[in-house]
Amino acid sequence: MLMVFEGLVCCLLVLLSCVIGIADGPVNMVFFYYRKVQDKAVESGQISKERIKKNYNRFKFFGILPYFIFVIASVYGINKARGFLDPFLQMSTILLIEGIFDRLFIDWYWVNRTKAWIIPGTEELRPYIDTKTMIRKWIGTVIGFPLIAAVISGIMMILL
Repeated sequence: MLMVFEGLVCCLLVLLSCVIGIADGPVNMVFFYYRKVQDKAVESGQISKERIKKNYNRFKFFGILPYFIFVIASVYGINKARGFLDPFLQMSTILLIEGIFDRLFIDWYWVNRTKAWIIPGTEELRPYIDTKTMIRKWIGTVIGFPLIAAVISGIMMILL
């Protein structure tokens, strides 16, 4: 049950990073959009390529890094998991809860079905997350997250 709560906390962390990221406009997180949308936002003067890169790096540091630190701290610090299998299963569960939330609520609903993420002048390029990208993201969630959990568990097993 604790892992479900930790997964929900991860959902909140991802949601907050997105809310903060688009607070001054969704163009600030255009790095998540496909290249045509980024190019159009740059061409229209809404953002520069340098700013896109800076915002992406900032998101990785303040959005993604704390998320993984929380997952590792939860599994090894709060839950006291050790070895390989127990941490792997716990991390996989937490990451999959967040991944499903990200795919369904953030990507499918919030980005593609509300106006919150519309960048003016790019409306004709919607949906911003097309079917091909959505499939890649689902594969990353279902296969990639457990692989990440396996790598972290293997490394931690050696270190602890």
